[in-house]
Amino acid sequence: MSKEQRAQKSEELTQKLSVLKDQQEKLDAEVREWREKRDKLNGQVKVLRGEISEIKTERNRLNEKVKELKKQREEARTELHSKIEEIRKLDQEIKAVMKKRPSKTLRTLEEEIKNIEWKIQTSSLDLKEENELVERVRQLEVQLNIHKRIDQLNQKILELRTETKALEIKARRYHEELTENAQKSQQTHAKMLEKIKESKKFKIEADSMHKLFLQTKERAKSIREEFLKVSKQIGMFRAETQREENEKKRENESALRKELEKQAREKLKRGEKLTWEEFQLLAEKGMTAED
Repeated sequence: MSKEQRAQKSEELTQKLSVLKDQQEKLDAEVREWREKRDKLNGQVKVLRGEISEIKTERNRLNEKVKELKKQREEARTELHSKIEEIRKLDQEIKAVMKKRPSKTLRTLEEEIKNIEWKIQTSSLDLKEENELVERVRQLEVQLNIHKRIDQLNQKILELRTETKALEIKARRYHEELTENAQKSQQTHAKMLEKIKESKKFKIEADSMHKLFLQTKERAKSIREEFLKVSKQIGMFRAETQREENEKKRENESALRKELEKQAREKLKRGEKLTWEEFQLLAEKGMTAED
């Protein structure tokens, strides 16, 4: 390839190199842009995952609370049913006892027993009369005990009804608190799902940015390789041109030396005075005035 052809080819490659450089700069900027977008999206995904973890912890806490409240509510309801069943049995017992209730009131019976016992203690009675009075007291006490049993049963039922009322309130309170926590858990779960959905969206976008980042990086790499290849070709052409120029320069210098040597030799033959350079040139060739 001639020097002119190399120069033309080198100029073409230099122009191509300029184009490749512009392309490389644009691709490098694009690579940075995709990387920044990807990293920003991944940062958002990281933040959302942290929020999701916190929300999930709160949801699980609420679910555990709901579970505990359900247990407490069922225990209260079970105890309530037990109390109601106990009241039902006591009601049946009262009904049975009421059939035996004496016509005399509790106060009347107590007064009558008191009077008889006073009579036994203060009167002079023979054995028969005393036994009759003692038997009478026993019979009255039987009737009195029926009244007392009825009072005991009514008192027990009253206590049980108070307890059942408290258990109803407790069970209702547990149920209300359970419902409130269950609603909060559902809301928290829905919020968590929204965050997961948002996180997945950002992750898909981040993966897409990463894919574009890799593709652009690969294109940039290809351009760099082409840039280096063209640079190497230009360097080879320039080196070849420089080599030829050096060779030409050496040829020109050699021709000049020969011409100067010829001139110096002719001057020497004519007996003319030589310059210092001409003298040195002839001296290098080992020539003297006698030659």
